[in-house]
Amino acid sequence: MNYSLVLVFTIGFVLLGSFISAQESDRAQDIIDKAIEAHGGSNYDDLAISFKFRDKNYSIKLDGGNYEYTRSYADSVGHILDVLTNDSFERKVDGTLISLSDKDVRKYSNSLNSVCYFALLPRGLNDPAVKKSMIGLNKIDGQKYHVVQVTFDEDGGGDDHEDVYVYWINQKTYTVDFLAYSYQVNGGGVRFRAAKEPVVIDGVRFQNYINYKYSDKDIPVDSLPFYYVQGELTKLSEINSEDVKVLE
Repeated sequence: MNYSLVLVFTIGFVLLGSFISAQESDRAQDIIDKAIEAHGGSNYDDLAISFKFRDKNYSIKLDGGNYEYTRSYADSVGHILDVLTNDSFERKVDGTLISLSDKDVRKYSNSLNSVCYFALLPRGLNDPAVKKSMIGLNKIDGQKYHVVQVTFDEDGGGDDHEDVYVYWINQKTYTVDFLAYSYQVNGGGVRFRAAKEPVVIDGVRFQNYINYKYSDKDIPVDSLPFYYVQGELTKLSEINSEDVKVLE
């Protein structure tokens, strides 16, 4: 056996695989860039809006790479105001700053960031910890979609960095019309979301979603549109950001 020839072929296949992988990564990046542009583009750089979600009031302020997210609501202990920025998280109760454990800071920060992250999709898909790859093309309800998978680096990817997301991006409009994800907490599972009721506020597109679940928690996330079209997903909830408006 000519081991030198085998080595040459092996190296060639490895290099070809790396080249194809790089091309697919570039393609996924290009599609995500176009989706961000379709949903708001440079309007994300200077944005100040408020909205209501599940009986709590939120605000988002973006200034280039800086952000400030707030959440305010009343419960049995008083009026609560949470403020999350690039550098810190704080909670006030009836105007008084309270001391929090590291665990509570992480819990409240994550829950506030999660709401604002989804409200601003797909803006966050270019964060440094995001890894993007092409799955291919798909057709849902007669529309053609680019299918992009998103995973996260452990460093910077948050507590849920093992979650896997898939986005269906309209080939004509580059809007994110569907998304799905698998998660590991509380025994794990999958979710599928269909966008509805888009509104454009201050040049940025905001969408609500119908949230579906499927009985088999181990099913591949990218296969969920098949079961959606067949009517085999169960409606779990609606993700509605109400009264979205420019912050006064």
